[in-house]
Amino acid sequence: MEVTEVRVFPVNEEKLKAYVTITFDDCFVVRDLKVINGNDGLFVAMPSKKRKDGTFRDTAHPLNNRTREVIESKVLEEYKREIGKDTSFTV
Repeated sequence: MEVTEVRVFPVNEEKLKAYVTITFDDCFVVRDLKVINGNDGLFVAMPSKKRKDGTFRDTAHPLNNRTREVIESKVLEEYKREIGKDTSFTV
């Protein structure tokens, strides 16, 4: 499985830096990933839904660390490229 497209939608908030849509093999799309500025730097949060008890549950997520690393690498690479085009956004 290959990430064939990454679309980044930057936002200028303290923690939330962008929403992201990724496409796999030109045939499956996942929307609403988030680029978050955490305590240890940027990371990618998977799309999630708030449950009745107030907790959040991922609606889509990788099943192994290798897949997570590939997704995070591609997303953060494209995020950095996108914000490099617009000086009003910061990492």
